[in-house]
Amino acid sequence: MHRPVSAKRLTPAEAAALVRPRDRLAVPLGPGQPAAFLHALGERDDFEDLCVFGALLTGLYKVFTRRGVRMRSGFFGPVERGLRQAGFDVQFVPADFRRFSHIVRDFCPRILSVMGSPPDEKGMISFGLHAGAGVEELFAVARDPDRLLVVEINPRVPRTLGMPPEHPHAIHVDLVDVLVESDAPLFELPDRVPDDVERAIAAVASRYVPDGATLQTGIGGIPSAVAEILAAGPGGDYGLHTEMFTTGCLRLHQAGKVTNRKGQYDGVSIVTFAAGPSELYEWLDGNESVRFLPIEFVNDPAIIARNRRFVSINGALAVDLKGQIAADTIDGRQFSGIGGHEDFLQGAAYSEGGRSLVCLPSTARVGDRVVSRIQAQFAAGAVVTGPRHQVDIVVTEHGAAELAGRSVAERAESLVAVADPQFRDALRAAMPS
Repeated sequence: MHRPVSAKRLTPAEAAALVRPRDRLAVPLGPGQPAAFLHALGERDDFEDLCVFGALLTGLYKVFTRRGVRMRSGFFGPVERGLRQAGFDVQFVPADFRRFSHIVRDFCPRILSVMGSPPDEKGMISFGLHAGAGVEELFAVARDPDRLLVVEINPRVPRTLGMPPEHPHAIHVDLVDVLVESDAPLFELPDRVPDDVERAIAAVASRYVPDGATLQTGIGGIPSAVAEILAAGPGGDYGLHTEMFTTGCLRLHQAGKVTNRKGQYDGVSIVTFAAGPSELYEWLDGNESVRFLPIEFVNDPAIIARNRRFVSINGALAVDLKGQIAADTIDGRQFSGIGGHEDFLQGAAYSEGGRSLVCLPSTARVGDRVVSRIQAQFAAGAVVTGPRHQVDIVVTEHGAAELAGRSVAERAESLVAVADPQFRDALRAAMPS
């Protein structure tokens, strides 16, 4: 078994020099990415076939503009979209977040690199803001003398906690091949102030959150507005079991609304990664009330379903009158990713008293036109993220369409009722029978 006496401490450039011209590298999603190491890779121009698997790039890393470099992303953000539009080799790998672990294993990277905190007095490096996918593969790389585990340590990374011994969310420094030191500012996700439409949607959605609910919230103005309403409201006794820990989750904790009497993992909020402003990271540092678990546990529908009164709150780009959800593509072009969308639709449905909410504004602006996000039918080439049989409630600023258990015609009528009024007549004329 591979047990180096101590990791080599190398500069980012020295670590980047260990990558072969033909190689395979895996990095985590978003805030777990080793920024200094990736930037150092971008200073090389001798790659012949470097294939990188990751998701949601947090910076414009020059390495992905180099000849001979291929990026395979499981979740697009602005960086991936920009690189792809500029003609660089960035391809989308369709998979929900939970399956990333299998993809990383089958990808079999020779090098795996992550961000972490400096070792503590016991030599343990916390994985900080990301547990996510590939934890098993990370330890497999650490054990293999023919592969390299590169950990970029940064004192700004909060020392967050897992649930040892099964989920330590940390690795001993002696299992690491290469340590890269960095003091660069962490990736921060600024809080976006919800607009009036998003606040109206949140007001409707919050009515479906009973006292004692276990919550999962996504990213964006609507989930933030829901969290604001719940934090300021009279209810409480909430639990958190969520893919992403956001400032909204922080506000619920600060308001004393979170008791985490969920029925499993009681007493702690369960997450797999966190992104937000520095205030969030400072609050998470050493905080025993939040625990980071691998994505294959956090997003497992069977585990989600065992939480009491599970309410998931997620977004979408469009919905058709059959109840199909398009949440990660626009006109067939990849915009974001699948993430945990379907996992939480399914898991919430099997939770006792659970509901899943898909929230979206009723209209969008395309050039100088206003179009309905509720569509009679999707155009040819559209990609469905959430199948109609998984969808429970669709929420717009005009109300909530409860679809579960309804007939095809009843579902369509409910969706027309929450569309923008200027489009309702045309939608009603196109309703399926």
